[in-house]
Amino acid sequence: MKTIKTLIAAIVVACGMVALPANAQFRIGPKVGINVNSFHFNKATFDSNNRVGFNAGILTEFTVPLVGIGFDASVMYVRRNASFTTGEEKVTNNRSYIDIPINLKYKLNIPVINNIVRPYLATGPAFAFLTSKKNFDEFRNKKCDIAWNFGFGAELLRHVQIGASYGIGLNKAFKTTDNAIDGKNRYWTVTAAYLF
Repeated sequence: MKTIKTLIAAIVVACGMVALPANAQFRIGPKVGINVNSFHFNKATFDSNNRVGFNAGILTEFTVPLVGIGFDASVMYVRRNASFTTGEEKVTNNRSYIDIPINLKYKLNIPVINNIVRPYLATGPAFAFLTSKKNFDEFRNKKCDIAWNFGFGAELLRHVQIGASYGIGLNKAFKTTDNAIDGKNRYWTVTAAYLF
């Protein structure tokens, strides 16, 4: 069922990209940043601490120039670090993912300053595929982590994009072997990209 939902979401995004007008701008460039990750558990007996990780990859962007609406998609290597306390024991969970966020993006059109700074809003799903195999104690990492991102930022001098987004995990990032406890990712990401 989850595979079908993922496939439907990918088809909707692909159809949206095909429907873009011929004068849409396509740009690509490197993207790097940091993320602050924490777990949200289904049991109140666990306490999660924020931990800093990093990300790096490639960003592509399609934008309709006068309207300011478009899409962006990235392929990123993401390192998420988290720690939490179970009673008196502190557990650290470091995971690596290939993350594919796909966002609907709206760039505000402010004629006087567009060439210098152009604010934007973005939202969309992110599909993170686990590349690290390490499980910890009785906890098992899930192979795919799906989240929904809400972001904002600014484009500087028509090439540099500085942005921040908050991701809300939609499925369980890990669970115990007895299925009694599970956790979802929540994370802030701050990135910088240079688009050609």
